[in-house]
Amino acid sequence: MKAFVLLLFGVFALQTFAADAKRPNILFIYADDQSTKTVACYPEAWPWVKTPNIDALAKNGVRFHAAYLGSWCMPSRATMLTGRHPHGIESMSMEGVYPGSTYDPKQCPFVPAQMRQQGYQTAHIGKWHTGTDSGWGRDWDHQIVWNRPLHQDNAGAYYQTQITSIDGKEQTIEGYPADNYTQWSLDYIRGKNRDATKPWYLWLCYGSIHGPSTPAKRHKGGYKGEEVPVPADIFPPREGKPDYLNGTQAWTKGEDGQPVAGKNAKAKKAQRFDDWVRQVNECVPAIDEGVGQLIAALKETGQYDNTLVIYTADQGFAMGEHGFRTKLAPYDANYRSPFIVSMPSRFATGQFCDVSVNGPDLVATFLALTGVKVPWPVHGRDLTPLFEKPDAPWPHACYYENMGNEYGSKVTQTILTGAKQDSNHGVPLYSALVQDKFKFVHYLDGKSGEELYDLKNDPEELKNLIADPQHADRIVKLRDAMKAELARTEAGFAKAVK
Repeated sequence: MKAFVLLLFGVFALQTFAADAKRPNILFIYADDQSTKTVACYPEAWPWVKTPNIDALAKNGVRFHAAYLGSWCMPSRATMLTGRHPHGIESMSMEGVYPGSTYDPKQCPFVPAQMRQQGYQTAHIGKWHTGTDSGWGRDWDHQIVWNRPLHQDNAGAYYQTQITSIDGKEQTIEGYPADNYTQWSLDYIRGKNRDATKPWYLWLCYGSIHGPSTPAKRHKGGYKGEEVPVPADIFPPREGKPDYLNGTQAWTKGEDGQPVAGKNAKAKKAQRFDDWVRQVNECVPAIDEGVGQLIAALKETGQYDNTLVIYTADQGFAMGEHGFRTKLAPYDANYRSPFIVSMPSRFATGQFCDVSVNGPDLVATFLALTGVKVPWPVHGRDLTPLFEKPDAPWPHACYYENMGNEYGSKVTQTILTGAKQDSNHGVPLYSALVQDKFKFVHYLDGKSGEELYDLKNDPEELKNLIADPQHADRIVKLRDAMKAELARTEAGFAKAVK
């Protein structure tokens, strides 16, 4: 009888292993503050940009038109961890000196913990910006983390020595962080710090190309002398646009007429627009090299066919457009990030998907692919039909938002009571929706109004059509679609969109 039980256990174990072997690994590569203009396979990229490995990923997968993952670092990451828009994430809050933040794991459980409980090995490598508690041992089996909220004096060390926690033990790590993150991820892919019998999920969070955008020495000056066109609306006036843009204006005209950063063109350290754009782009090759090395490691270890690779960024970053030098605003230049998926053994290759997706959609897709169930409602929709057939019908609107530094029920309280909003660098709270190549923006501060853009004919979002009577019916339909999304995701402030 004992031998029979052992035999049955062995058969069960083999069956379980076989089932797990079919569950895909997920390599989720997450850059920071990256405009689509910095990725060569996107048509709006500057012609001199070179990202051969990211381009190769697109050639072996599907490049999406847009991802709207979050308005800034923390809410974008909170969404990736929960599958919910910021208005549906309870207990998350900013606390203390920036970027100090906190959350209650009981009120705010994370998806990786559920993945661990249901057969996956989970790992996080790189930047952490979602509470001082980074979740090692609860959400992550393996974690090498630069925890910005925990070490506030080291929170600006994007390109220098970092205080790093390796599976709960702190170390001070020298070297160029992007290269370190790549090497640690390569070690993990090759079997270090994980159970080789289980499928895995690795969230690799590069800190590049976030400011101060310092290139690796080997890449510094790589784009020297390249031409950088000035955006059409880097300076006002901007007829039809909300007044808050006058306060967020980040550029002024230098003595030679060229834009320089800041309010004072004569400041000694005032940086020219074109120099800054080239500098930002010189941070990208370190990530691109990492992508190439990671794909090579998947192939050499025989894991390539069973691994979904995703390349994206927490949000975009406006580079002069609408006068900005930041993220936050609802415009594509600020918010939209690259989104590329690749798993040639299972999904389409070399194709473009003209669909815009949001952060919760990514999480819903991960859950669908892995078979992991979570005991709370996820706000996204499974994207695998588009991975398989990028031109498949997709009737769903893409909703996204900016709730500043607020989350959960606090958002509703602020909006419905008319309390003073934390406008987060001058950008008001808003809800936005993209459908049928039109974008509708509803500001929630009670004074900035609404915006409508024809993304097909006006991709730079220069002309606000909200007052155009020809679009009156469309505005009604988009507003109704926004209300439907807010209701579906249980937003308590839905009635504020009238």
